[in-house]
Order: sequence, then C-alpha cells, then structure tokens
Amino acid sequence: MIVGNGLIAEAFKARYEHDRTVVIFASGVSNSSETSEQAFLRERRLLLETLRTAEGKFVYFSTCSLTDADRQATPYAVHKLEMESLVFAYRDALVFRLPQVVGHTPNPHTLTNFIASRIANAERFSLWTKALRSLIDVDDIASIATAMIDRGFSGQVIDLAAPGALTMMELVETMERMLGEKGNYDLVDRGGGSIPDATLAVQFANELGIDLCNDYPERVLRKYYGVRR
Repeated sequence: MIVGNGLIAEAFKARYEHDRTVVIFASGVSNSSETSEQAFLRERRLLLETLRTAEGKFVYFSTCSLTDADRQATPYAVHKLEMESLVFAYRDALVFRLPQVVGHTPNPHTLTNFIASRIANAERFSLWTKALRSLIDVDDIASIATAMIDRGFSGQVIDLAAPGALTMMELVETMERMLGEKGNYDLVDRGGGSIPDATLAVQFANELGIDLCNDYPERVLRKYYGVRR
C-alpha cells in the first residue's frame, strides 16, 4: 500500500502499490523550508489516520537533517522528529532518514531542482560555501529500502544515504558543468550540514550491485541534469 503520490511514492509504486502487507507512507510536507503550521497539521492528520486504519509493516520517511546542528531546530525538522515519535507510539515501524533526494520531479523545492532552476534562469541566489550536503538517487532509495523491508528490518531508524558529503560549492560547480551554464550567486562564508551514517545502506547497496561510492554524487547529478542537446 502506497500513501502519497510524489517522488518517493512513485519510486515504490511498482513494488508496493498492491501489497497489503507493507504500508509505504510517503505523503506529507515536501518542502524542508516550510513554516506553515497547517501544512504540518495535514501530514499529522493523514499519518494518524493511516496508522489507525492501515494494516501491514509501516514504513515512514524522515530526514537526516535531524542530526544537523544547523537545521535540527527548523520547523520542518522539529515536525519530522515528532512524526517519528508518533509512528513508534503506534507501530513497530521502520523509519528511513533521507538526505537530499534526487530524481525526476516537478517539485521546485528539492535542493537540486532549486539550484538547476536558478542556474538555468540566471537567477541570483546565496551560496553557503562550506555547507555540506549528501545526495542519493531516489531509485537507489527504493532498491535498498525494499531489500531491508524484505529482510525483516523493523523497529529501527536507519540513515539511508551514500557515504560522505560534498560542499554546496562543489555541488553548484558540478551542476554548472552538468547544465553547461554558469550560476549567478553570492558567496556566503557559512557552513552547516552533517554526514549521515551510511554503513548499513552501503552494505545493502553492495549486495544489490549498487555503487554508492566512486563519484556517486556526480553520477547521480549527470543522470538527472546532464546537458541535453
């Protein structure tokens, strides 16, 4: 059973849309900069309804920013931590904390879509040169998470991420190469970010033949943002 229709929900649809033994809850606040209490309340209500009525193993998607000192106090991160607690209060669930997810989506609020849009449209933006961000392909999320679900993982919070991270400066420079355009930005000497614990994700990725190392961020960005002639 799939709850949601966004990027993550679509990635799991082929495997779980008609599977009543697993509930993939992939609906909620998709903008990490969100501050609207109504937006958070909508996810809470839907989550509660689903927890009370749906049967099967429950899978929820949270955020790796909960371990980022720079972002863990944001309304979005505080909300996600509350939702994690709510899930475990009802179920012996499986929670995946995700870094920056990359995939084909019209959502303008994903980090890479935001940067790509600013670069393509020559719109000025601020660039925190020392901030760290970790990227993961939504297709790899689906493959690795499915393997963990099938293996019987439950009652855990797992960072589903690739090892390491890149600075925002490195990310923007890579996307400039992908798009064949130069960005218009103001450099800000500021850091932030954290590196998720990718140990378990790498273990399963290796078993599945997925390479989360060896220039992984650049390969992911090229897959979705490579120059189209």
